[in-house]
Amino acid sequence: MITTLFTPTNLGKLQLKNRIVMPPLTRSRAIGNVPNELLEKYYRLRADAGLIITEGTSPSPNGLGYARIPGMFSDAQVQGWKCVTDGVHQAGGKIFVQLMHCGRVCHTANMPAGSKVIAPSAIALTGDMWTDSIGMQANSIPAEMSEVDIAHTIAEYVTAAKRAIEAGFDGVELHGANGYLIDQFLNTASNQRTDQWGGSIENRIRFAVEIAKATAAAIGADRIGMRISPYGAFNGMTPDALMDTLYERLINELNGVGLAYIHIVDHSAMGAPEVSPTLKAKLRDMFKGAYIMSGGYDLARANADLDAKRGDLVAFGRPFISNPDLVKKLENGTELTAPDASTFYTPGEKGYTDY
Repeated sequence: MITTLFTPTNLGKLQLKNRIVMPPLTRSRAIGNVPNELLEKYYRLRADAGLIITEGTSPSPNGLGYARIPGMFSDAQVQGWKCVTDGVHQAGGKIFVQLMHCGRVCHTANMPAGSKVIAPSAIALTGDMWTDSIGMQANSIPAEMSEVDIAHTIAEYVTAAKRAIEAGFDGVELHGANGYLIDQFLNTASNQRTDQWGGSIENRIRFAVEIAKATAAAIGADRIGMRISPYGAFNGMTPDALMDTLYERLINELNGVGLAYIHIVDHSAMGAPEVSPTLKAKLRDMFKGAYIMSGGYDLARANADLDAKRGDLVAFGRPFISNPDLVKKLENGTELTAPDASTFYTPGEKGYTDY
């Protein structure tokens, strides 16, 4: 039997109506870091996807790096997200929340009083960050996380995962990619520790594994996925000679936890370094759960890779921004609307819910 984007499948205990995934897309519309009616409309309009994974959502005040990104640490945020999940479920969709702690990718002007910028090592990310209050600013210098900080942050992920289920989400994606906090522990560009959280492969993967174990114990491993980005260069990440081995060890550990899926970032279609096809194939073979492919897919390539069993689901990123009816357009062969990049991160309806 030929497998296509429109072949139903299971993900953990969920039944998905197709294999099309709307991946996390930061859109910066959560005023005060609280999901609102605009977010509810945006996600509900895209509920034809087999699975929606929300924009990066911070598990704590310390993780709020960018302007207007949502959180999952207050009652107001839980209530805001509950409206979103209700809308998506009423429209027949399934939705996971992506928990994203920005770590060193931030500026203090985007963070609430009492929070602090933390990372594996006290190494600032080069470059600038937009703030609504004072415009473009250099990324803030992080404090190196203490053992207490690390334990506290893992506990924040657990609490956020529980809150996500309370808010009606079908599951949680742990953002271990793209240079955010979990990836900062994995990568030697941002992790120069000499204790049990740095140096060796076993030590660098420890933070990711401990979060996976703790959240799985809290809400069930079948409700959890992890996004990873081997060879990713975003947010100052750099490959090292042990990168293949590191990700193979990480997958082995995640197999022991029993996660529902892994979600591989491949931004080579947008000019980023290519992810080794050999490594992708090896991780696919090793991992016991579902495998979400991403990276500049169109209908033909998606169907070909699904039928060749290179993965189980396919994520379409930017096409979902400007095509809320993307699933129907793919099904009918309709031409896609191009997105307006100037509105990707601006507040308001324009370029968000008006396509």
